[in-house]
Amino acid sequence: MRIGNQLFQPAKTIRVTVWNEYVNEKIDPHVARIYPKGIHYAIADGLRPSGFLIRTATLEEAEHGLTESVLHDTDVLIWWGHLAHDRVSDAVVDRVQQRVLQGMGLIVLHSGHESKIFRKLMGTTCRLNWREEGERERIWVVNPAHPITEGIGPYFELQQEEMYGEFFDIPIPDGLILVGWFEGGEVFRSGCTFYRGLGKIFYFQPGHETYPTYYNKAVLRVIANAVRWAASPHGAQPTFGQRAPLENIGQ
Repeated sequence: MRIGNQLFQPAKTIRVTVWNEYVNEKIDPHVARIYPKGIHYAIADGLRPSGFLIRTATLEEAEHGLTESVLHDTDVLIWWGHLAHDRVSDAVVDRVQQRVLQGMGLIVLHSGHESKIFRKLMGTTCRLNWREEGERERIWVVNPAHPITEGIGPYFELQQEEMYGEFFDIPIPDGLILVGWFEGGEVFRSGCTFYRGLGKIFYFQPGHETYPTYYNKAVLRVIANAVRWAASPHGAQPTFGQRAPLENIGQ
């Protein structure tokens, strides 16, 4: 497309896959009432106005819906899991890890902190303290210059959330974006970014299945911002192996 004397390339549509184990919604009537089509559907539906090309995948599908073909056509993978971390195939986890290292973005939500893929990429237990009391959470923006916080303001509040508290056993984040404060007094690193290989990773804490968190506009705005941030690979592909010297050695 040419405007005046300048040639502009149309922006590439970001391809997003929303993965959800889709277990809680089938066994807990309360969760099913909040998310009748599943958490994955609520997230996908909430992101549609952002113009992404969105597909969903769940645990029960062949290869958990994360085949080589699906991952090849995914720019950003969103991951929600809780009860069935151990049922995720190690082969699929390895496949996702390789795609992240090659430049696919990964957004890990709420209890996905203990998923196999997040622990594999972090190299730690990723454990934390928790309490399910339905307490108020205030999430503060601590890096207002980061694109993930665009349009959020200084903070936003959730009237009910599961408390996640420190210590959170993760590596020191490459970027700390959001800090959550809970009514019971705890604080938590609620929004953290990491780089692994060429891939960008964002961990985002809110999203307990018994609360309507994924209908909240601020939560959806953070996720949409994170998708845009994570969609472009980080840096250039490195080269490895034996290398000839650039200068004459010993002269």
